[in-house]
Amino acid sequence: MNTEKIHFLVADDHTVVRQGLALMIKELYVNAVVYQVENFANIMAVLQQQPIEVLILDINFPDGNSITILPEVKKINPAVKIMIFSAFDESVHALRFFNAGANGFLNKLSEEEEIKQAIATLVDEGKFISPLTKEKILNSYLLGKKVNPIEHLSAREIEIARLLVKGYGNLEISNALDIQKTTVSTYKKRIFEKLQIDNLAALIETFTFFNERA
Repeated sequence: MNTEKIHFLVADDHTVVRQGLALMIKELYVNAVVYQVENFANIMAVLQQQPIEVLILDINFPDGNSITILPEVKKINPAVKIMIFSAFDESVHALRFFNAGANGFLNKLSEEEEIKQAIATLVDEGKFISPLTKEKILNSYLLGKKVNPIEHLSAREIEIARLLVKGYGNLEISNALDIQKTTVSTYKKRIFEKLQIDNLAALIETFTFFNERA
């Protein structure tokens, strides 16, 4: 058991996830100091007050998507190692978070030993990249293009997503495309599910990040 005194910050809006991770961290590092928070405001407060070395961060919170705060986190503490810990599809989202400043990406469905190994690797090496993401990075480099989650959308879904990004409401999209308002709602729900987002701000951020022009 490692006896280093490492300061961790576990940020997730679900108590059971935070407590489970805290227990695993304590098993790895007996003298670890583990702070637990449930929203962005508290993440920033702890980072400003404590010498956090490792931040384990969910993607979605009630107050937004974590990708929007990564630059602020790095501004407060440039040396902090950030592990994204999410149930979102790693093959779709990992590169996006690495590009934004994360040092690791781990799926919440991973086995306990995989989670512990990932945390230890992040602490020891400064990064954790799974074999899946390594392959994505290699393919992205060799092909000279970003792995784009928008490619998962159909042509009609992209059309509607672009109108949403422009600020069109469901009724306006219904009139513009001559389809039922309920059909627009169905498409919107499907778009959010495929991109694994839950609000319009995240949709705009996704299209902006991948240089889609609405």
